[in-house]
This record gives sequence, C-alpha cells and structure tokens, in this order.
Amino acid sequence: MKVIVTGAAGQLGHDCVNELLTRGYNVVGSDIAEFTAAVFSTGEHPSSRLQYKKLDITDEQAVKKTIHQIHPDAIIHCAAWTAVDAAEKRENREIVQRINADGTRYIAEAAKAINAKMVYISTDYVFDGQGTRPWQPDDKCYNPLNVYGQSKLDGELAVCNTLEKFFIVRISWVFGVNGRNFIKTMINIGKTHEFVRVVNDQIGTPTYTRDLARLLADMAETEKYGYYHASNEGGYISWYDFCVEIYKQYGLNTKIIPVSTAEYSASIAARPLNSRLDKSKLIRAGFKPLPTWQDALCRYLKEIKR
Repeated sequence: MKVIVTGAAGQLGHDCVNELLTRGYNVVGSDIAEFTAAVFSTGEHPSSRLQYKKLDITDEQAVKKTIHQIHPDAIIHCAAWTAVDAAEKRENREIVQRINADGTRYIAEAAKAINAKMVYISTDYVFDGQGTRPWQPDDKCYNPLNVYGQSKLDGELAVCNTLEKFFIVRISWVFGVNGRNFIKTMINIGKTHEFVRVVNDQIGTPTYTRDLARLLADMAETEKYGYYHASNEGGYISWYDFCVEIYKQYGLNTKIIPVSTAEYSASIAARPLNSRLDKSKLIRAGFKPLPTWQDALCRYLKEIKR
C-alpha cells in the first residue's frame, strides 16, 4: 500500500509516518516546510527511507498535481491549523479556513479522482460542548464554539460530501513528542512556579499520537468507512485531573489549583465543557481501542526524557 501523510512534520503526522514505515508501506510525507532529516528520523527508521514532498495544501493545483503523480492508495490528512486561540484573531481567520476547509476539500477531490481512501483528522471542537452525554460519532448536533471548530467542521463536510471512501476520526486533547502540547507546557511551568491554575470543568480524554497513529494505520488497511471517535481509554477527566497525574508521574510537587473555565482568563477562544467522545463504535467495527491515558502518559514521559 502507498500512503501520503499530510502534515508529516507535526505531532500526529510524524508518528503516522513512522507507524506506516514499520509496517513496510510505501510512505510519502508532505508538509509546507522543506524536508528536515532531524524532524523525521527516529532512530528506528532512517529518514532516507521516507519519501518527502513539500506541499502547500491551500494551493489547489499543486495538491491535485501532487496526489495525481504519487497516486496513493490512501491519504492520511493530518495537516491543519491547530492554534485555537490564534485562529480567533481577525487577521488569521481567512488562512485558517483556507487550510482546514479549502485545503481539505482539495485533497478530498484529488482522492476522488484517483479512487483513494482518505482519513481525515477532526476534533471534539466541532461540537458545542453542552450537556454531559458523551458525543456519538454520528451525532449531528454541531454548533462549534470557535473559529477553529467551525473550520474543522467545514473540513468534515468537504470530505463526506465529496467521497464515499473516507474515515472521519474525531480526537481530543492531543499530545505527542514532535510538537507543543499541554503536558510539556505544564511540566515547564511546574519546574519554575510554586503553583499552577488548571481548569476543572472541561471534561474529556487525552489522545497520545503514537497510539492514534497505530489505529489510523489499522483503519487505512480496511474498508470500514465512516465517522469514528478515538482517544485513549481510562475514563473521562478534567484538565485538572490530567495535570495531577502528570505531576505525579513526573515527580513534581507544584501545587495545582482547580479553577472554572469562567475563572480562567488566559484563553481567547471559547472551549467546550463537554468533550466526552463515545468510542464504542471502534470496538463494534473490530478496531483495537487505544490503551488507557495513564499508560500512554507513562510511555510518553519516558520517551521525552530520553
């Protein structure tokens, strides 16, 4: 199988590339930046084994030409604007839409032209975050609270309205080695501050990119198309709960003060309070669920301490 991974330099794209290489597939990583061997080499797979194509997904003709030339069997679309607060700024809104919605549509159209499968990575932010019931993959109650969420929903619609051979996979609270995330931020703050304030009324589950990459590769090997939710198992938690476990496992004694979203003033974009994603469809479809988030955190901390 030949697979293109967009956003190959990002947290998830990086791990998808390595997972697919492990399985012996023909992998082409793409990103807007020039190839940098240090980003892609993990020691397990020399970067010389990775084919790389610089690609701006907002360039419609470049997208269609590149995908036509490579002619993959599957496209795992990880490229996205993910800076949630920055997306709210007026000067960024157009480019956010071009990347997350228009760029996704270009890829979907190119996939359709060559009859390729597409895996689109979406987010819990497509929902309004109301209530306490876990969101089902086929729920249509969207109403995103922020620009980022709306742009990702527009990307979902571009995929499902263009293709039949698609997987739309919603994830939440992502962390991985190759990028910035909540864990790294909290550890850095915990090393230099006596206390940290963390919200305790936003509820969801973390997603470790290495575990997710395995699941996405599993999906790409099948024809079990549709909408899915994917995050680590281990129960629903708040960001406060997550920080408590991070400091416990890392060995930090920094005091953690729980606060409500209303009390926390550092965010520009509105965040959903209910990010509970029901993942039971994965099991019904025969996919192996992700390990617990506690186990994922343990493995992740060992990885970043190397």
